[in-house]
Amino acid sequence: MLTIRMQRGGRTHKPIYTIVSTDSRNARDGRFIEKLGQYNPHLAENNLIDVKADRIKTLLEGGATISDSVRTLLKKNKVLA
Repeated sequence: MLTIRMQRGGRTHKPIYTIVSTDSRNARDGRFIEKLGQYNPHLAENNLIDVKADRIKTLLEGGATISDSVRTLLKKNKVLA
């Protein structure tokens, strides 16, 4: 099953998360199909970077599931309705 979730990167105590589409059976930081954007929690505003909103909407219409944390982020930043 295709899922949209975050993949952790960065250094110790300075994470940067990449929003990816992947198979739900893959590990959190394992293989992914496509990068859909980035989230930097250390930025005060505009903490979502290069988000492909149209691609995310297309994947959701195709039956992909989205993690709770990604859904919350996208709604706060008005990418999803």
